[in-house]
Amino acid sequence: MKLTVRPLKQKDAGRRLAAIDRVAADELGLSGGDIVRVEGQDGAAIARVWPGYPEDDGTGVVRIDGRLRQEANVGIDDRVTIESVDVSRAESVTIAFPSQLRVRGQIAPFIRDKLSGQPVTEGQTIRTSMGFGLMGGQSQAVPMKIAETRPGGTVVITDDTEITVSEVAAEEIAERGEGPEGTGEGPDVAYEDIGGLDDELEQVREMIELPMRHPELFKRLGIDPPKGVLLHGPPGTGKTLIAKAVANEIDANFHTISGPEIMSKYYGESEEQLREVFEEAAEESPSIIFMDELDSIAPKREEAGGDVERRVVAQLLSLMDGLEERGEVVVIGATNRVDAIDPALRRGGRFDREIEVGVPNRDGRKEILQVHTRNMPLVEGIDLDEYAENTHGFVGADLESLAKESAMHALRRIRPELDLESDEIDAEVLNSIQVTESDFKEAIKGIEPSALREVFVEVPDTTWDQVGGLEDTKDRLRETIQWPLEYPEVFEELDMQAAKGVLMYGPPGTGKTLLAKAVANESESNFISIKGPELLNKYVGESEKGIREVFSKARENAPTIVFFDEIDSIATERGKNSGDSGVGERVVSQLLTELDGLESLEDVVVIATTNRPDLIDSALLRPGRLDRHVHVPVPDEEARRKILEVHTRNKPLADDVDLDALARKTEGYVGADIEAVAREASMNASREFIGSVSREEVGESVGNVRVTMQHFEDALSEVNPSVTPETRERYEEIEKQFKRSDVDRTEAEPGAAFQ
Repeated sequence: MKLTVRPLKQKDAGRRLAAIDRVAADELGLSGGDIVRVEGQDGAAIARVWPGYPEDDGTGVVRIDGRLRQEANVGIDDRVTIESVDVSRAESVTIAFPSQLRVRGQIAPFIRDKLSGQPVTEGQTIRTSMGFGLMGGQSQAVPMKIAETRPGGTVVITDDTEITVSEVAAEEIAERGEGPEGTGEGPDVAYEDIGGLDDELEQVREMIELPMRHPELFKRLGIDPPKGVLLHGPPGTGKTLIAKAVANEIDANFHTISGPEIMSKYYGESEEQLREVFEEAAEESPSIIFMDELDSIAPKREEAGGDVERRVVAQLLSLMDGLEERGEVVVIGATNRVDAIDPALRRGGRFDREIEVGVPNRDGRKEILQVHTRNMPLVEGIDLDEYAENTHGFVGADLESLAKESAMHALRRIRPELDLESDEIDAEVLNSIQVTESDFKEAIKGIEPSALREVFVEVPDTTWDQVGGLEDTKDRLRETIQWPLEYPEVFEELDMQAAKGVLMYGPPGTGKTLLAKAVANESESNFISIKGPELLNKYVGESEKGIREVFSKARENAPTIVFFDEIDSIATERGKNSGDSGVGERVVSQLLTELDGLESLEDVVVIATTNRPDLIDSALLRPGRLDRHVHVPVPDEEARRKILEVHTRNKPLADDVDLDALARKTEGYVGADIEAVAREASMNASREFIGSVSREEVGESVGNVRVTMQHFEDALSEVNPSVTPETRERYEEIEKQFKRSDVDRTEAEPGAAFQ
């Protein structure tokens, strides 16, 4: 039966599996574990049948990985013949390890367990994970050479197969050229080694693979095939990896141009080196020329600092679209600063298509984690879905670091058992290495998203339980921020847009910043904290640039909460400050356009706090910008009781402490005042205890210390309420004004604001 080749899912790659469409498998009479021959036009590969994926039912698809595609000499979308074959059981198999891997002890049983049921051929290189990958902190599987099989040809390893380890290194066997053709190392990077970039890969394949393998399609349409692709996106998302995978899959010659390498101090030499690369690529076509960090080779000519850069850009333009035909040479450019590239390069005929390689979503992050952990000895029960959910803003490179760091934690755990002075590692110790849940949890603490490193603030660990009282305020924040992220389908069904921003205002110390921390933690979002004054810069345009960069990073790493503390310091009413060279007004204007401009904010919420709402520019407070105004009031008696509970939860209180009485006595105290009272009471207790015992007796009697009601009474006389009745009335009046203006705005006729 002829089936169409598709790439295998990331988690199943490297195991010589052929996932066959279940309808086709039934027609062929195949079931999981059977051995089949996958035959292309010029080659064949032996694989084990794997149940097809549900989405492939009835489509006539067989999914195989890059190594099997290379052995069968086929590409994606090619047709292959599938036939069942009888393969002998292996009586004995001799395996050769790489020379740098030295293991002592009984390794054979472990190898047999790992390879049981797998078809192998003499001369073939296979990769398997047995804890070896951890030895360098890498999650790569170890390549092993099948030196000899009995009987010869392709055999299946069973539980009865005798495994022996060759004394000759795998490299020496490879140099002798033993074994049939097509059983070598396989591609360095295959499509299965890339996770979370299915759409981007499809576009690149359409632009590059299709013209090189089927040029007749373009001749029939009467058009020239595309000549260039520009990949752009944040660092670490997989731009270079895509270029490598495409070059491997289509078996094209791969030429790399690195900016600093071609630059020369001698006149004309940089351009000559560029010409040589293109000439060499044309001679060896089909070829791919990959230009990494294109912005360093081809910056905007009007901004380029020297004459050399301008000449290199001009040379590149003429090579990509000059009088001479390029032939089957495709140029792939990669950059994370797409706006810094000369605009003449970004037109049709040069870079025909620009593909954004963005930060992966949850499903993409899971695929990337599956790629980087498939050769790691994970304990059962590690839920990759959980880590994919909790790694917002992580790009592929960050997730690779997470896998490596967790492997290093596992290695540190067993290092005392290793005899590091010996040249060889004990096989049993090696095979006992496993990466556990705790290794991943420790690793994730030390890794932060690379795209957010400049502005990243670790997601706070404050929860709603640590915020006493303020129930109405908490509910409004949940509705505004958590619900759109947790229940997007409800908002979609009701055709409802999530709020762009929230302004929390109230007297100092009422818990505004604490609420922002709690909501960031509960909504499991990235958190960017901006202290107003730190954005201001003495150079013209730098302050506005700071705001642009913050929102740009927030969009790239959504869902994100951008938190502006003390926003009144940078967003005061325009037209009132004449002594700051207009920077305040420009910052406000930039904020307004970011919040409600042509570029929409998807899954980005702004939280701003202030204790001077009367100073903020009114344009910032209208619907569509900071449209939710949440008053964080001075706590009433019930709220003060809950705040006292929070701050005395872990204190050793005496039986006479009456929190209800303390709540009644703290009229006018805000959250910060109550925290100060609790802290002062504890200090009073410690002062009394330390003064009553000697230094030697402290350790024995510290368990008897109690904070009494008298300690709290003394603390109340020390700590005064920070909010006066007049201050409270002023904020309540501001709240009424906000409510009135919101009502007036909804009832006003069009243009009423200008009358």
